[in-house]
Amino acid sequence: MMSIAGEVRRPTRGAPSPQVDDGNVGPPGSRILVVDDETSLLRILGANLRRRGYGVAFATTGRAALAQAARCRADAIILDLGLPDIDGMEVLAGVRCWTSVPIIVLTARTAEIQKVAALDAGANDYMTKPFGMEELMARLRAALRDARLGSDEPLVETEHFTIDLPAQRVLRDGVPVPLTRTEWRIVQLLARNPGRLISHSQMLSEIWGIQDITNNYIRVFLVTIRRKLEPDPAHPRYFITEPGCGVRFLPSEKTISDTP
Repeated sequence: MMSIAGEVRRPTRGAPSPQVDDGNVGPPGSRILVVDDETSLLRILGANLRRRGYGVAFATTGRAALAQAARCRADAIILDLGLPDIDGMEVLAGVRCWTSVPIIVLTARTAEIQKVAALDAGANDYMTKPFGMEELMARLRAALRDARLGSDEPLVETEHFTIDLPAQRVLRDGVPVPLTRTEWRIVQLLARNPGRLISHSQMLSEIWGIQDITNNYIRVFLVTIRRKLEPDPAHPRYFITEPGCGVRFLPSEKTISDTP
């Protein structure tokens, strides 16, 4: 496994310039925006992405990243959080205001609270430096694959609401139900697996990127989701907890009682 160490030198300002490399796009035509102020790392990532057939765009500041994201219409973004002008979390929030393009955070920040914050803010994945190049490329492929699958997903209809997976929203009587980013990710995960038991550990891993099953993240968010979507939150019929096991989404079955 190739590892990229964290001691990459700081960049010389202005290089590389933020521009799109259109000359070597692979069969899928995927274009990746790489946001980092480490010039050496940008060169390495650019070379590896081009070798795999991707088009590449670069940005070395947060403001340039926001402009590039709109201009180059990237299919995925690899984003550092430690940028010289505005924090990468602001870039993440700015991009998420208008697009669901996959975002992989690649940063030296290792604290769990920072990882949770980035995932809650809309990041699809989170990797820390130093990192394995092959692992990053595998995660990129997975993010692009999930995005393609998501674009073909149908509506999931229940008696009380409709989950519009392509548009990433829930409708009740044609009106969008306001969900937080994390609430949506939980609903989306369950709706993609109707009737299937999703374990607590799987949910924690996919939604928050953690394995600590002693926390109460799932319980807290399920309470708010049920308040917004269940006809009777005290007796759920759609989002069903099986104590000690996990959660099921039952779009067409009634359940008498459930433990929140």
